[in-house]
Amino acid sequence: MEEFPRQPVTRAVSLALRDEHDPRARSDLLFLEAWEIQRPENLGAALRANQIRRANPALAAAIELELKAAT
Repeated sequence: MEEFPRQPVTRAVSLALRDEHDPRARSDLLFLEAWEIQRPENLGAALRANQIRRANPALAAAIELELKAAT
């Protein structure tokens, strides 16, 4: 999961990015969204996504809800 979109797909991430100015944190939010869209089998990606989800449970839930509604 080396490549992921640099523009948000969900409204939840779009809103979160408006308040986030740290490039590493922005990258984490975009990574989490990409991981929620297509969960790879890569253990490292899963560990990173789980760590970000634990730090941002409300955002993770909002992303998941939005993606479920879109399908």
